[in-house]
Amino acid sequence: MTAAAAPSPSVALLAERTLPLALEVLSTRYAYATFAILFAIGLYMMIASPNLVKKIIGLNLFQSAIFLFFVAMAYVRGGSVPVIPTEGGAVGEYASPLPQVIVLTAIVVGVSLTAVALALIVRLYTEYGTLNEATIREVMDE
Repeated sequence: MTAAAAPSPSVALLAERTLPLALEVLSTRYAYATFAILFAIGLYMMIASPNLVKKIIGLNLFQSAIFLFFVAMAYVRGGSVPVIPTEGGAVGEYASPLPQVIVLTAIVVGVSLTAVALALIVRLYTEYGTLNEATIREVMDE
């Protein structure tokens, strides 16, 4: 048997640079870290929880993460309002209002979806007496 080969200097250098880079990204772009955390928690709640109300809460967290991602991606450092003054020309960078409009529309759709889902959950509870997904499936199969 041969001895295990030592890692090459390029691998050691890469590992040495990766940790500070990750810390730098987390400290300067905290919106993306918050997005990732909310996304993971929301996805986990939708998949792992048998309770229907908890699934709706997970869906709302998931949606909020997506909204945060859209707004964070649209941020322009030093950008100004996209209104061109009448006396001067367009100078500098402008922030696009389109991502905010899309997020605002998605919030309205998300609130409507949540209201309908909660109304269905109330109806399911009155019909079956439980909010557990597995129990409802068992009763429906009988």
